Amino acid sequence: MQYEKAHAFLINKLRKELPPHITYHNVQHTANVINAAEYLGERENISPEEMILLKTAALFHDSGFVKSHHEHEARSCEIAKKILPQFDYSPEQIEQICTMIMATKVPQKPQDYLSRLLCDADLYYLGGDQYETNSHNLYKEFKKNKIIKTSLEWNIRQAEFLSAHKYFSDTALKEREPGKQTTLKQMKKKLDASLPGGHKESWEAKIQDFILNLAGVGIAAFALKCFLVPNRFFDGGITGLSLLLHELYHLDLSMLIFLLNLPLIILSYFTLGKQFSIRILVSILLFGLCLYIVPELAITKDKLLISVFGGIFLGMGIGLVMRAGAALDGIEVLALYTLKRTSFTITEIILGLNILIFGVAAFEFGIETSLYSILTYFAATRTIDYVVEGIQAYTGVTIISGKSEEIKYELVHSLGRGITVYKGERGFLPGHFEVSNDVDIIFTVITRMEMRKLTNLVYQIDSKAFIFANTIKEATGGIIKRRHSH
Repeated sequence: MQYEKAHAFLINKLRKELPPHITYHNVQHTANVINAAEYLGERENISPEEMILLKTAALFHDSGFVKSHHEHEARSCEIAKKILPQFDYSPEQIEQICTMIMATKVPQKPQDYLSRLLCDADLYYLGGDQYETNSHNLYKEFKKNKIIKTSLEWNIRQAEFLSAHKYFSDTALKEREPGKQTTLKQMKKKLDASLPGGHKESWEAKIQDFILNLAGVGIAAFALKCFLVPNRFFDGGITGLSLLLHELYHLDLSMLIFLLNLPLIILSYFTLGKQFSIRILVSILLFGLCLYIVPELAITKDKLLISVFGGIFLGMGIGLVMRAGAALDGIEVLALYTLKRTSFTITEIILGLNILIFGVAAFEFGIETSLYSILTYFAATRTIDYVVEGIQAYTGVTIISGKSEEIKYELVHSLGRGITVYKGERGFLPGHFEVSNDVDIIFTVITRMEMRKLTNLVYQIDSKAFIFANTIKEATGGIIKRRHSH
């Protein structure tokens, strides 16, 4: 293999034939990749023959840009197959070189050791001091080729790319991965500052959530103190368990609800995050305070009215709290925690706990009371579903906006959602039917409690965005959260 002669020939060809707008995938980049490949090969102790093959693959890996920006890896292989036989490379060696070149196609999927080294060499700069320079050159090249339009779109692409990228060799992981992570953090901070609204909720949204929370807590307290407690009726979940202990041992109901939920609030901090655990804590503290303040007053003695309307008011209160992004009952947290350690579904876990509560109620207070309590639980559950908009747990949301790149970034990084993007056209308005432009149509699946947050997030970026949602009866796989059941 006459590598030096092949090197001189191809570098001369690149200098003459690469278009001037190729500001990143140029001769300097090729030289950088060859140097990085040689360095990695030495550190990884590959053989002399493997070193020549690796450096040759690095030499040719972006040669396809002399023909086209599109599918340049395949074009690079075509050039390698045409030129390398002149420099004593065998068909087997050329095939191995082409395998390495094709592995550099993003997303990188190297299948052998030398391919992994070439992939690392190609993007070795990600964790180094030259990141900004290379990034700027690539931005100019992409913009010239109309791959991107704005610097914000470029920064979003870079953040997504850095998040998804991984090094393969031990040397690159040790020497470049820490620097790459530092660059990623800096990029995310830059995006947080540049995107409209950042990751912060507006004060208006916070006030609205607090009002919803307060109204929900008050209505739920009214349902307990004016329907269920005076008539010894029960509900499911932690609320039902608190009512049961209150009747059995005459303990303070507001204190019971707080103490029984407290371990689950702490558990939610580790399973669902700090923000959600704080919201639950505030809601349950307000709930306990309302229960302490609201006097016990039996509005009716009719058992059917008690079970139905007690459940409706309780469900209405819990539903309003859920719409505010919080919860009044920590049983869902316990179900999520148990789910990870068993093969049962959340519905089965909650059902089992409620059967235990209603079973004890039947034994202590009679089967009739237990059956009416089950009716209360059913009425509350249906009302929750109604208040939170729809009986299904998941909602499919479609978003059409001229600022789709920013919205995609926020959905993935702020909301933690997986997304699907369809290519479409928008426009075709009455009187301007001939006017249209390309647009990314974004589709994602969220839980019912996230609809408000998603809407606020999208409208902070684009107040003219078109959003429509539909309920989904079944949703499995992907990045979706499980149902928060009452």
